[in-house]
Order: sequence, then C-alpha cells, then structure tokens
Amino acid sequence: MRDANPARDSRRNGGRLNESKVETGMAGHLSARVEDGQRTLGRLFAPIQAEMAEAERVFQDELRSRFPFVQALVEHCGDYQGKRLRPALVLLSAKACGQSNGAHAVLAAVVEMIHTATLVHDDVLDESLVRRHAATVNAEWGNETAVMLGDYLFTHAFHLAASLDSTLACRLIGRATNKVCEGEMMQLHHRGNLDLDETSYFEIIEGKTAELTAVSCRLGAHYAGADETVSESLDRYGRSLGIAFQIADDVLDIWGEERATGKSLGTDLEKQKLTLPLIRLLEIGEPATAERARRLLNEAKAEARRELRPMLEESGALEYAWERARRHVREAVEALEVLPPSDSRDVLATLAEYVVRRSS
Repeated sequence: MRDANPARDSRRNGGRLNESKVETGMAGHLSARVEDGQRTLGRLFAPIQAEMAEAERVFQDELRSRFPFVQALVEHCGDYQGKRLRPALVLLSAKACGQSNGAHAVLAAVVEMIHTATLVHDDVLDESLVRRHAATVNAEWGNETAVMLGDYLFTHAFHLAASLDSTLACRLIGRATNKVCEGEMMQLHHRGNLDLDETSYFEIIEGKTAELTAVSCRLGAHYAGADETVSESLDRYGRSLGIAFQIADDVLDIWGEERATGKSLGTDLEKQKLTLPLIRLLEIGEPATAERARRLLNEAKAEARRELRPMLEESGALEYAWERARRHVREAVEALEVLPPSDSRDVLATLAEYVVRRSS
C-alpha cells in the first residue's frame, strides 16, 4: 500500500516541505495577487462542469487496467490533476465558438493525459518528491515505474485521439507533443548555462508549456466548427496564456510556499535552470550583485531562493518578469476579440488574468 506521509516526504526533501515563511514584503505581494485558487477555478469552470465531468469519465475509462498495480498508478494520477486547465481550455474554446459535442470530451481527456504524462516525466528529471501535496510517482515507486507510467499515458492519449472520425486531432496532438519534447530537451541542454538569453528562454517555454495550451484551444475551436481564422486566433490566445503561465510558474519556484503550491520548490535552482527573473538579474544587476547571484546559481541549492529574492526585487528583475507575463496576458485577451460576446469568452479572458494572480 502506498504510504503518502508528508513528514517523511519532508525529511526526504531536506525539510523543504515545511518551509512556510517568506520575506514579509513578498508574502504580502503574493497574497494581494491571489484568491483561493480552487475556489476561483471552480467558479470559472462552473459553465462547463458537466462537460468536465464527462471528460474525466472518458479519462478514467480509457486508462482503466485489469492489473491492480497499474490501476493503482492510474488512480495516483488523480493527485497530479490539479487545475485541469488544458481540458477546460478545450471545452471553453468550443463553447466560445458555438457549442461542445462528444468529440470535445475525448479531446479534453487526451490533452489531460498528455499533460499528466509530462508531469510524471518532469518529476523524474527534476527528482521531485512532492506534487499536489502527495508523493510523486518516482518518489513512491521509483524512476523506472514513473517513466513507464508516463509512456502509458502518452500511448493511451494517441489511442483515444484515434477514436475520432478524422486524423486531424492525432496530427495536431502529435505535432504539439513533439514540440513539448523539444522544449524539454532544450531546457536539459541549457542546464547550467548562466549565459542563457531571453530569446532562448522563450523558445524553450513556448515549446514545453505554451504549445499544449495552444493546441487545446485550437482543437476546441476546430471541432466546434470554427473557421481557420477563428481557430488560429484561439491558438494564439492559448499560446500567449501558456507563456504567461510558465513565467508565473518560474517566479513561484523562487517565491512560492510549498504548502500552497503542493509541490517541491527550488528545483529550477537545484537543476540550474535559468528562468526569466534570473536571466534579467544577471543581465542588469550591479556587477557585484550579478557575481554573487552567479555564485549562488553555481552552488545549485534550493535554499538559494532566500538569498536571491531581495536581489531580484531590488534590481527590478521580479517586476520585469511580472510585466512580461502581463504583456502576454494582454495579447491573449486581444486574441479573443475575434469571438462574439459570450459567457465563455468572458471566462477565457478572466482565466488569462488568473494565471498571473495565482499562488500555486
């Protein structure tokens, strides 16, 4: 039986699970930006509650296994499903373009499988111990099982997509998944590269994060009967939203609280992944500050978060990262102007704002 013990996970994670205090200024800054995340999303997703439930049913039915151990792993994936942002984007995009249909429940399940697979594999790469307040698959059952579970999710996603009448979904999902993998591989390649520039950073996150949010919106629009112009606009919305989401995620890896995010933090620092606020600090910081930051980054310790925070705030690198995220939010909202006014369009616009106001 799985023993998801938070205290044990904390010890295995060097005590970081219990790290709950952040500098007073930043804690206030974050709390001022955020409501309770689940309550906010619950309200936003209310118009698609029935469709989300159907997508979840499809997800579970597709992954059901006759082997108890495999079924236990699949059920553990429920711990990975947090915001369900991508399936919601499929369904909201469909409704904003007309109405959803049976294909959309399948597509919503497909993109959630792809996303969950990437999280399972990411946790192996980052050696993460906690996600969504529970032990990761690799922490509980080992890397080999985690890798195979991720592969299992990928193959089921394509099997399910192939059940639709046309091959378009398989082609679009396949292309998006290729770009996700390219982004991840480029991020691995640049680990420890303290000279990474912004252009390369945005190329990485557009692949590893934004591609899947973009294709979720495009699929929702296309299978609702939208023309190519509208589908392209929804793709643009999803891409801008995904970029903003990843910038916010990168900031939270430094400023977030593990009890709020429910996952191991500081992994970017441990794995020497250079993110936007750090790139900006190294570029514009005073020479002595930049040199000190480089020493901390070369140490590759999650605890460096505390020492880096004031440097990032005082240099303006933090606000610069937030402003870049907000710029992409504005671009996302502008892309929705092609749609007629509707409740679903309003929810998509509000969702774009939410991604830079969350705490997890």
